[in-house]
Amino acid sequence: MLKLSRITKSYAGVIVLRDIDLSIPRGRVMVVIGASGSGKSTLIRMANGLILPDRGTVEFMGEQVTAATALALRRRMGYLIQEGGLFPHLTAHDNVALMPSRLGWSLDRIDTRLFELLDLVRLPKAALARYPSQLSGGERQRVALIRALMLDPELLLLDEPLGALDPLIRYELQADLKALFASLGKTVLMVTHDLGEAGFFADEIVLLHQGAIAQQGPMAALLEAPASPYVARFVRAQRGLAGSLVRPPP
Repeated sequence: MLKLSRITKSYAGVIVLRDIDLSIPRGRVMVVIGASGSGKSTLIRMANGLILPDRGTVEFMGEQVTAATALALRRRMGYLIQEGGLFPHLTAHDNVALMPSRLGWSLDRIDTRLFELLDLVRLPKAALARYPSQLSGGERQRVALIRALMLDPELLLLDEPLGALDPLIRYELQADLKALFASLGKTVLMVTHDLGEAGFFADEIVLLHQGAIAQQGPMAALLEAPASPYVARFVRAQRGLAGSLVRPPP
């Protein structure tokens, strides 16, 4: 589905990503975690061609992501960032309808897809008439999630999607997102700084350190068999989060 081969990226002589090899099979959830500055967001932006590597290749569905192909391939990916990234001058409805409209979808087709997704992400229909500033943090993220899903993407890219939410809303959205991943069977690449959250969502965790992969595998491996002293320190620094992963509300 998504393959990164020997990816290296630097800015002003500082290496941000170093010889990254990753492959995400269809239907799997991979979560990238690491300290600030470890290269997490650069990696996920490279997946959809917002940033291009200095060396190495990114392939999506067997096609290389380049400056020439990125725009077309990006339409087959859903992208969700912290705080949603909604346009403040557009209503929630117009935010989610913007890309389908530009691609020539009819109003009926847009509304049919939109109403399917309202139920899926548990957003009340009345929220569609509001502007982002009139929505709660959780509602903004649900609108942004609808926007990411509107074109029925084959890959979801989530960059700290819950990082700015208060704990209760974050807890509820974690449960809803995990149920959505399971029901849709989407391939997901997610970035978070929270090891507990990573363990809750991930089939596989990738821990970055100084732009390189420090360890890759299931949560149990990070906890029980850390690959280096750094991995062990990182896990300990999360305190009790790794041992008491977030559970969906009853």
